[in-house]
Amino acid sequence: MSIILSTPSVDELSPAVDALKGWQYDGGPLHLHSGDLGWHSLHGAEATAAAIRMWSRDGEVLAIGLLDGPELVRMAVAPNWRDDEALARRLAADLDEPGRVLAPDGATVEARGAGLLTQLLLKRGWERDEPWTTFHRSLSDPVEDCGLRIETIEPDRAEVWVAVHWSAFRGSPFTDAERRRTVGGWLTMVGGPFYGDGRCLAAFDQNDDAVAVAAVWSAGPGRPGLLEPMGVHRSHRGHGYGTAITLAAAAALRDMGSSSASVCVESSNVGAVATYTSAGFTPSDEVADLRRGSR
Repeated sequence: MSIILSTPSVDELSPAVDALKGWQYDGGPLHLHSGDLGWHSLHGAEATAAAIRMWSRDGEVLAIGLLDGPELVRMAVAPNWRDDEALARRLAADLDEPGRVLAPDGATVEARGAGLLTQLLLKRGWERDEPWTTFHRSLSDPVEDCGLRIETIEPDRAEVWVAVHWSAFRGSPFTDAERRRTVGGWLTMVGGPFYGDGRCLAAFDQNDDAVAVAAVWSAGPGRPGLLEPMGVHRSHRGHGYGTAITLAAAAALRDMGSSSASVCVESSNVGAVATYTSAGFTPSDEVADLRRGSR
């Protein structure tokens, strides 16, 4: 049978999640992770399902893409299908055709580990974008204490977590309307179908102020877990809190049965690179997304 491109309904999400979990393994690329779907579910399960593209044949899922907006798709290809020329050509054709998967006004593909797909897109005129660095830390041994009080955030403490995250990534004043919206999204995520594999953490300083947050996502026992996102409150930077919450995140993943912890950052983000290195994570070779202009 031919390869089929589809968008799942909410009721059809399980095969995508199960496939992504099964495609994670130590030593493999940090491609699309089941935790990425979990973090995306801030927008709701329906919106997350609508953002997924699945390529399958005879009921077997071969590749999955998550649209992170109309111009960016984050891909994962089944390990035993990465070198299949027919699949790679189909993926390249679908991704390259304006409007089929990606918007015609410029597009970016994240395809870590999918070497044949990358080569085909480059032949079609795509270019390499800014480099990213993947970091991994083995969890075979216990993780050292981070030195701060760590809390696993429950729904009644959602505002604590989202306030630090907002400061870390937005920095702008946190209005009441934005607070209600972001808390609502966080509650949607933790009440959704993915959060059984997730955990949100916050770190508190000696004054019991929340200073840093992280979310971690398991792909199941014995598989690499994902740290996404991690941030430090802008008023509390420069004190090692990023390293502390990263250590706490690694410890949480170990407690959840993960074999290792993984995260990927832009190579130009020297602060994040230093933080993950300080927390005992080892960098892998740089990888670059692929981009094309308007068609």
